[in-house]
Amino acid sequence: MGVLNRPVRVGAIAVSALAITAFTGALASAGAATAAPAAGQGFVALAGSVSPTTDTITGSYTNSKMQVEVAIAPRDEAGLNAEISALYDKNSSQYHKWLTTGQFDARYAPTPATQQAVAKFLGGRGLKVVPSGSPFLIRATGSSATVSNTFHTSLNMFKDPHGTKYFANSTPVYLPASIAGSAIGVVGLTNTVRDSQSARPRVRNTIRADAKPSAASNCETGYPTTQQLFQIYVQNANIPFGYGGGPGCSGLTPSQDNSIYGAPHRGASAKGKGVNLAVFELSAYQHSDIATWAHQFYGAGYTPPLVDVTVDGGPLAPQCPTGDQCPPQFNGYSGDIEVDADIETQLAIAPDVKSLIVYNAPNDYTGQTELDEYSAIAKANKADAISSSWGLCENDVTATYVKAENTIFQQMATQGQSVFSSSGDTGAFDCIRSDGTTIPNVNDPASQPWVTSVGGTSFENFNPGTNPHPRYPFKGEAPWNVDNLCSNAGPSAANDNEGGFFWCAATGAGGGGSSQYWGQPSYQHGPGIINASTSTNCSLAKPGTPCREVPDISADADEFTPYSEYCTGNASTPGSVCATFSAGQPVPGWFGIGGTSLSSPLVSAIIADRDSFTHHRTGSASQLFYQLYRFAPSFYFHDVTAAGHIAKNNGLYPAVPGFDLATGVGTPKMSAIITGLF
Repeated sequence: MGVLNRPVRVGAIAVSALAITAFTGALASAGAATAAPAAGQGFVALAGSVSPTTDTITGSYTNSKMQVEVAIAPRDEAGLNAEISALYDKNSSQYHKWLTTGQFDARYAPTPATQQAVAKFLGGRGLKVVPSGSPFLIRATGSSATVSNTFHTSLNMFKDPHGTKYFANSTPVYLPASIAGSAIGVVGLTNTVRDSQSARPRVRNTIRADAKPSAASNCETGYPTTQQLFQIYVQNANIPFGYGGGPGCSGLTPSQDNSIYGAPHRGASAKGKGVNLAVFELSAYQHSDIATWAHQFYGAGYTPPLVDVTVDGGPLAPQCPTGDQCPPQFNGYSGDIEVDADIETQLAIAPDVKSLIVYNAPNDYTGQTELDEYSAIAKANKADAISSSWGLCENDVTATYVKAENTIFQQMATQGQSVFSSSGDTGAFDCIRSDGTTIPNVNDPASQPWVTSVGGTSFENFNPGTNPHPRYPFKGEAPWNVDNLCSNAGPSAANDNEGGFFWCAATGAGGGGSSQYWGQPSYQHGPGIINASTSTNCSLAKPGTPCREVPDISADADEFTPYSEYCTGNASTPGSVCATFSAGQPVPGWFGIGGTSLSSPLVSAIIADRDSFTHHRTGSASQLFYQLYRFAPSFYFHDVTAAGHIAKNNGLYPAVPGFDLATGVGTPKMSAIITGLF
């Protein structure tokens, strides 16, 4: 996702499930495989419990102790689906009568008998059952051999064509028929599930060397040319760029953000008053950074309403899943640039929130800490709107994992919590990374049906300078794809002979496309939404079903039309990204930042403002956005097209009038969304 210090996920599965490639790994090279249970033993193979791949098996996976979780489906799923439908049906007597804290578990948690049956089975096979904090996850630890024998599956080491090594189960998971009907699957059988951040800073190349804070028009520059981009990213040249009214032309200010997108002038009631915002994080941060940013724009008397909640020890004292890894290079302050960006962007749009809760867990490799963090957010039911800028391509998660996530997001939807996630920063190819993977893919959890996916746009040649109240640009916005260089094309003179995939990773583009797992949600319909580019190949839907499309909505995410961030780090914050460069900026600590890491918290804060204005939770914002799109799209959204712009697509999918797979329904008109009738 982000280029700067972008961690490479262990276990990149190189063949997309989109291609439905049959699993053909040669077990002969893997050592002894665990035998499937014989017929009549009462075991059932779980569908979708093996991820298709043709990667080479290099041997058996062995570990003296590892942690796994049996994910259990909600009881009365038909009732749950009916209740969610009623909660979002304006004609229903249950419309927006959200469940209160604890009601979801009371109605839909697996029965104690089901939980005990799963725990008894695991304990009887030699695993140690330990608390998970969620009735939907039965956690156990044991050796890899015991885990393999328990589920009659083979755990193997794999190596993809680029040499990346990972472990995963190579044969189906089996459970006794008596509990298989209640089980979603087993989490923890692969280490390909590690989230990465999607913030994209413009640091070394952001600002003129002679820039001065808040000086009028002396450090603003035009949008980069392809020649300049080649000099920056290929020749490592230092070409300065400045944008917006932040200190040293470091990016857009809160006043500019609100003015461009048309915030209403209704005082604190339309700025988040009384609402609890939240961010999902996997890195520590400094409160002093947030205070400095806030004092710059809101004065010394403003105190950011930060509340820290750590899960599994957080990134500074990780309580890592047994046998998993939470390495220092991916914990500590390694993502402080991401955390600061998320918080500062939310406060730019909703400065008067009651609290901004920073949930934080360690960053692991099996994804279990992330499930714990989302579970904690749902269980607490404090946050009205939540944004996550952390994620991974769908191809790196299993069907079991995304279904386990979905249970949590269903709970949030029934409670009226609005969840947002970044659509990704490498265009239609969210799996792009340094191991050479380039398949079309979208981002999880942004592709989840009960999460609102937020994509990216660009203002291109529109630069508001230091004008504190700029109008929305006459030419509108373009899909984010810097100079239209991101593509699946090979090297040519048009892309400076680097190839389109190089530019997707280097300069970025907004994520978008079709899910390889989820079918089209009931709310996702309207003019142009299902088109020739929409996939019908999603494994968790009936064959032929149109797949879930992302993004749902978009906002500025171009690092060359950036937001102004303040982030410093220091010698006492191990692994801090900001500490590596921010002190050397023309205005120390200030720099421009882009990526869908910014558009997601921006849109989440707009919904916080709406909740404040209406004195009522919005719930799933996707439901709202598609209602508004069908009712009066031009009143609520700026349509994003390629007309008059450099960028034409997100690397694969074109921007067209109306809905598209590059920008969704468009970008927000804040006043209409916050104060509208829906």
